[in-house]
Amino acid sequence: QVELVESGGGLVQAGGSLRLACVASTRTFGTYSMGWFRQAPGKEREFVASISVSGARIGYAESVKGRFTISRDNAKNTLYLQMNSLKVEDTAVYYCAGSNFPFQVPGPREGDFGSWGPGTQVTVSS
Repeated sequence: QVELVESGGGLVQAGGSLRLACVASTRTFGTYSMGWFRQAPGKEREFVASISVSGARIGYAESVKGRFTISRDNAKNTLYLQMNSLKVEDTAVYYCAGSNFPFQVPGPREGDFGSWGPGTQVTVSS
């Protein structure tokens, strides 16, 4: 498993932008598919985006398509989530996650991911 730590959360007005980062403490970061999930108060954790090892395969939840961009820098062991046109309903704790196995095809299921960061709070005000 991979140790992950998120950063970049905060308070932003609706329509604004934030960039989340997730740093992995392993040189094998570049062999794991990665994902972002979020959990709003009183709701279950939900899929946001995923990315394959090379970055060639990317998936998004319908609710964030066209507004969020997932990317990775394997040389820096870092995963990113660029969030634009933020909405109040994007308020949640955001988690990065690493796949269970190296070179695993990324997907939207929590069960596909075995390593999780502690999360970073994103609050969007109206």
